[in-house]
Amino acid sequence: MMTVGSQQKTERGTRKTFTGEVVSAAMEKSAVVEVQTAVKMTKYKKAARVRKKFVVHDENNECSVGDTVRIAETRPLSKRKRWCLIEIVEKAK
Repeated sequence: MMTVGSQQKTERGTRKTFTGEVVSAAMEKSAVVEVQTAVKMTKYKKAARVRKKFVVHDENNECSVGDTVRIAETRPLSKRKRWCLIEIVEKAK
């Protein structure tokens, strides 16, 4: 899944949004989402895939492993949680 960060306009201002896949949902009200982006290497001018994991706030424990979700940045909720779940784009099969 290749995505590029986009901007979401909310009442609190513009926020970064990403689409990624849930890799862990074992915590209460939290999930780990892996986002893949394409970055162009400056030296070789070649596209490389970069993966990054985000700890996401999932208030209702609605997502499960394998789901494709949309996340947005938010204020710090804990030591590592700075993202919140916006919507589940596609449920796992």
